[in-house]
Amino acid sequence: MTMKNTLFFSLALATLVLGSCSTDDGIPTGRTPLTIKMTDAPANYDAIYLNIDEIEIRTVSGSEVIDVDAEPFDILQYRFGRDTVIAAHDVPSGRIQEIRLKLEDEGNEIVVDGIHYPLTTPSGQSSGVKIKVHDNLEPNVAYTLLLDFDAAKSVHETGNGKWMLKPVLRAIPVATSGAIEGVVAPSSAWPNVYAIAGKDTIGTITNPLGKFYFPGVDQGTYKLLIEPTEPGYDTVSTEVIVTQGKVTNVGTIQLGTILEN
Repeated sequence: MTMKNTLFFSLALATLVLGSCSTDDGIPTGRTPLTIKMTDAPANYDAIYLNIDEIEIRTVSGSEVIDVDAEPFDILQYRFGRDTVIAAHDVPSGRIQEIRLKLEDEGNEIVVDGIHYPLTTPSGQSSGVKIKVHDNLEPNVAYTLLLDFDAAKSVHETGNGKWMLKPVLRAIPVATSGAIEGVVAPSSAWPNVYAIAGKDTIGTITNPLGKFYFPGVDQGTYKLLIEPTEPGYDTVSTEVIVTQGKVTNVGTIQLGTILEN
């Protein structure tokens, strides 16, 4: 049997407060049905194939390793509100300490201009980035977790023509979040779109039709900033209010042109 080198990376979650049962010493009892989905923040590549081995959930009352029985899949197919279920399993209830997702060493690829390149992980990253989690899982209460893979930040081309994979993800408790969608015109401006609240900023890009989508946005008021990457267009900003459990559609945002002297 060939030994597999795996990449561990931990996933930060927004806070979701739930009640839990516990023993006399305060350790929760029971199990929680957990569904894990994955979506993507867009990037300008043909495809990015991820080969997920397993997901480990660690809570104060125990840990559970969930085998992911799936072939490598193109994460770029799950954008603009689409997602795919990668695991569903009962896990120990209680306060989450950490979530680890392991990728196989082989089978992770990027496709650029029709050419397939293997995605390798940086040396020294075998233990991954470890971010503690502080959510509570209530016994017998179903919980859905959406993993938002930031493709643009997760892959990097090296100087020798190779491609490196260093995953960047957000973990979103679906029931406690909202979303923002809209269209930027003209789409030929290829803008970057940012949602800003105080010191927190999340970003995305538009698709060829000018559409953008932000999943897993906390409830609140945001400044939506549209910055064209093509010359000749003005930067535009507007305010948007996000409501829990709803998708806020800002409609079509028209970019103005810069007049030459």
